[in-house]
Amino acid sequence: MILQDLNRVRQISVIAARHGFGELAERAGLWRMLGRKEKVEVSPETRRASTARRFRMLLSDLGPTFIKLGQVLSTRADLLPAEFIDELSLLQDHVVPIPLEQVHAQIRESLGKEAKELFAHIDEAPLAAASIAQVHKAVTLEGEEVVVKVQRPGIAASIDSDLGVLRSLARLLEAVVEETGVYTPTGIIDEFDRAIHEELDFLNEADNVRAFLENHRDRPYLHIPRVYAHLSSRTVLTLEFIRGVKINQAQLAEEDRKVIAKHVLEASFRQLFEDGLFHGDPHPGNILLLEGNRLALLDFGVVGRLTRPMQETLVMLCLAVALKDSDSVARILYRVGVPDARANLVGFRNDIEAILGQHLATTLGQVDTRSLLRDLLDLAVKYRIRIPKEYALLSRASVSTEGMLRSLYPEMNIIEVALPYAKELLAGRYDPSQLQGGLMRTLLRFQSMAADLPTQLSQILLDMESGKFTVTVRADQFEKLNENIRSASVIAFLGLCACGFIVGAFIAFAPKPWMYGGVPVLGVAGIALAAALFGAVFTWYLFGGRGLGKVRLSRFIKKQQKRR
Repeated sequence: MILQDLNRVRQISVIAARHGFGELAERAGLWRMLGRKEKVEVSPETRRASTARRFRMLLSDLGPTFIKLGQVLSTRADLLPAEFIDELSLLQDHVVPIPLEQVHAQIRESLGKEAKELFAHIDEAPLAAASIAQVHKAVTLEGEEVVVKVQRPGIAASIDSDLGVLRSLARLLEAVVEETGVYTPTGIIDEFDRAIHEELDFLNEADNVRAFLENHRDRPYLHIPRVYAHLSSRTVLTLEFIRGVKINQAQLAEEDRKVIAKHVLEASFRQLFEDGLFHGDPHPGNILLLEGNRLALLDFGVVGRLTRPMQETLVMLCLAVALKDSDSVARILYRVGVPDARANLVGFRNDIEAILGQHLATTLGQVDTRSLLRDLLDLAVKYRIRIPKEYALLSRASVSTEGMLRSLYPEMNIIEVALPYAKELLAGRYDPSQLQGGLMRTLLRFQSMAADLPTQLSQILLDMESGKFTVTVRADQFEKLNENIRSASVIAFLGLCACGFIVGAFIAFAPKPWMYGGVPVLGVAGIALAAALFGAVFTWYLFGGRGLGKVRLSRFIKKQQKRR
């Protein structure tokens, strides 16, 4: 580490000790690395706080990069336990806005022109200021009202510097922290690295906005802002300004609440099961209420994408949960996940059965989706099943949506309202008239299997009757043993041949008195010939022999690289 990194490590260590994580810093060897141990007092209030709360306070004190780390982790219920997710969801950016002169400088550097050549006016006071960017209301040269999102100068370099320190700390922690989840500390940092660099590139967000605009073009109850491509870049994003009221601040009549709640629910269903593209953070601050009970979505930095197989799996999972089919829920989660090792499927199913019995003891309309999803994800982490991040993001989005629906219309029966959408979805997905329907594909596969099955069974019975039926058992260990024995045999054979040539050469040329400097020339020539023949055969064995030698050579090179 360079001196600057060591100073940052010392700062992190002191702040970590102040929040009650000094023992962890000691075990990781940070004080030893720094050459001394700091005496840091821990307040009684901090000692009484939970580990999750102290972790959240630690990230808040460490600055923008660590706050962003906590915000990213709060969307990943597959990485951390539920209590940590709940605490990290409370993290907010508390940053001083950058002056308007720096905003103009960033626009000039990013778009290649002075701000006054691109905008007729930019408000001095920002609409919002966060650790990565701040947003200003502006007017284009054509007189259109827009919002300009400008990245903070130097934030990318600062994050990259902190990421280097985080990786070093993660490697140290891996040696002292008992691994309880499916991700190691370095794995979590790698996930954060990918997420933060996607967010730092505003062109990704611009692509997300365009995709949402296209998907919702024929849905009049939902409005998506337009992207101004000529006023956007990797560090500047210009969008249409939308006048509206945040949905949680609007004064609404009961009938309006019903209509808006149905719009929220329909938009969610369409995003999940038709578009395959959903808003990853649909909290009330990101939804505006427009005239005519229309809705507008904001902030497309975090979105989730579902493929067609993932959508079908999601449908089956919802049905299995609704039917309290713990066996199907266990198998679906096991299939979509990536187990680190062979999981105890029986224990996994039994635990799921207990969770479903606990949460589905009442009617479906009274189910606490937040607790149910959290417990299922925690259970997957317990059994070391790595659930794809899209499902974890969907879990967070579903919780936010459900909370918003209950606040808008507490008496709403979500299952009753969602039933028509579910029927429409299933009818479209399994309609035999649709060649792309899941039912048609399933029937075609079953028909093909049913047609081939009698022939294959007859072949097996005939082979057994004639004594031609054989069973081949393959195992990696047996393959390696067989290869090692074959290699040893070839080497032994080549060695015997070489010895035979050498001895034969001396016997054959011993009677010949042709000497040079006291050395029998013909004997030496025979030895050289034997060595050349041995080398040629061995070279053929390495690089020929139906490719077996190439495999051995590549394995040898890999072993040498690992040793280095």
